[in-house]
Amino acid sequence: MTTMSEPITTTPAQQFMGAFAPKLASLTDDILYGDIWARPELSPRDRSLITVAALISGGNHEQLRYHLKRASENGVSDSEIKEVITHLAFYAGWPKAISAVAVAKALFGE
Repeated sequence: MTTMSEPITTTPAQQFMGAFAPKLASLTDDILYGDIWARPELSPRDRSLITVAALISGGNHEQLRYHLKRASENGVSDSEIKEVITHLAFYAGWPKAISAVAVAKALFGE
């Protein structure tokens, strides 16, 4: 009897860094998204707001595009993202906020 093999599904982390850094991809999938993001004490929406704020504050704009998309999927509106960026301009710094605006504009098509 022959069996059909099931298609192999890869996660975004595996697609992005799996061949280069398989352990980091595994930790991302198993610990970050499999445990931390799944904890019930904060909603995915709240985690997205916190993550977006942290990325903007840290100037980590290369990660911001992915997390802005995820925030939208988790119920954060475009107007709320704009407000987060505006608010952070005064706490994280003007240049970081302006850079975040560029990423958000490209994502939201504005």
